[in-house]
Amino acid sequence: MYIGGVEVMKGNITPGNIAEFIVYLNMLAFPVISLGWVTSLIQRAAASQKRINEFLHEEPEIISPKAVDHKLAGKIEFRNVSFNYPDTGITALKNVSFTANPGEMVAIIGRTGSGKSTIANLAMRMYDTTGGEILIDDLPLTKLNLDNYRSQIGFVPQEVFLFSDIISHNIAFSADVLDMPRVEQAAKDAAVYNNIMELEKGFETLIGERGVTLSGGQKQRVSIARAIVKHPQVLVFDDCLSAVDTRTEEEILSNLGRIMQGKTSVIISHRISTIKNADNILVLDNGEIVEQGTHSQLMELKGPYFELYEKQLLEEEEQA
Repeated sequence: MYIGGVEVMKGNITPGNIAEFIVYLNMLAFPVISLGWVTSLIQRAAASQKRINEFLHEEPEIISPKAVDHKLAGKIEFRNVSFNYPDTGITALKNVSFTANPGEMVAIIGRTGSGKSTIANLAMRMYDTTGGEILIDDLPLTKLNLDNYRSQIGFVPQEVFLFSDIISHNIAFSADVLDMPRVEQAAKDAAVYNNIMELEKGFETLIGERGVTLSGGQKQRVSIARAIVKHPQVLVFDDCLSAVDTRTEEEILSNLGRIMQGKTSVIISHRISTIKNADNILVLDNGEIVEQGTHSQLMELKGPYFELYEKQLLEEEEQA
């Protein structure tokens, strides 16, 4: 008889021998399987460690200088600023110049892709300019300490991001200590207080990852409350009222006009109703400022701003 290709004597085979053979085979198979499993883990760990090392050795593109803390007065000046996105090479801005003085509300409007959000990102120094310079209180932005500079600015980006936490913690995100009266007042100024109080747990409501339990307008207003709760010297809104109805929008802008007295506001929007009361309106097209002035001045010019106003007015009439 043959077992595994080896001839054995018929008299030496017993059920006990076969059972022992199977046991030994199993004992040999398990270490071999374990060795393969451990080898796979080592390879996966090596690949993960390589990526971790790349991340740990990554150098930031924006370097914050070790400068003395500067208390913002709120003057923002763009001086012949041009910018090309490094990844795509797309030219977003071309020789843009304007000044926002303390106490002024400067509005930026234009079609999609005209460079509005790029101005907000450059003002926050998410990128450095490829041409020209940005001055803050007549000081180059690149010379200011970023942590100190950004701590004095309220920034509401176009893409609202909320954490999987309770509402009060999301609003007080930038504060070291949770000050509920201050949080509640910020919610009132952002016209979201009543919506929060209608929830079962109020400010203690867990909103889920990226604010999944809130509507688009509620998420925007919670984000606005987060920006104004620290009473910033400069406020930058990047089209963050797009999901808010007209009545609520007017309430928020009225509250902002009160709390931002003597401070600088930069409001980016695609709706004229949001920015018509601004001290200076910049009209962007293809990365360039094609018009600027107050609402009445731009209406008299009957240029791109007037055309945009007429178009939006017609759309509102059709929807009504």
